[in-house]
Amino acid sequence: MNTEFEFDLVFATPIEIEEDSLLDALFEAGCDDAVVGLGTSKLVGVSLTRVGGEAEAVISEAVKQVMSALPEGSALREVKPDLVSLADVAARLDVSRQALQKRQMPPPSLGGLYRASEVLPFLERQPGKVRDALGSAHAWFAAAPAAQKINARLSLGA
Repeated sequence: MNTEFEFDLVFATPIEIEEDSLLDALFEAGCDDAVVGLGTSKLVGVSLTRVGGEAEAVISEAVKQVMSALPEGSALREVKPDLVSLADVAARLDVSRQALQKRQMPPPSLGGLYRASEVLPFLERQPGKVRDALGSAHAWFAAAPAAQKINARLSLGA
């Protein structure tokens, strides 16, 4: 069974990248669906929505595609969603952060950030608008456990 996964990839690059050439290279690599961000020097953010059977395989394939479009020496730094703020979750659900603060949530993992993979079960048990909004964020939450695993391997240098 195929599932839709929505995720962001953050790469460090050894040089500044010109936006037009990056967009062309991503298109050639099969990432014509990518939304690209170049806001921070030598960091590239790529947002993708992909369909597949297993999130980790889907994300790993996307990483390979994007890496083929980036300069040599580039490295994956992070896969999102993993650690998220209540504001991140609220934006995905199109509800206020205060609406989430009123709900039971898992304990934060790091400095007020939550594991997206741990937030979903809590939200599914909530009544009303918050639970009703989960359908629009399904692909984002579906990618979260794989993002967490990949980030753990990255932090261990694996």
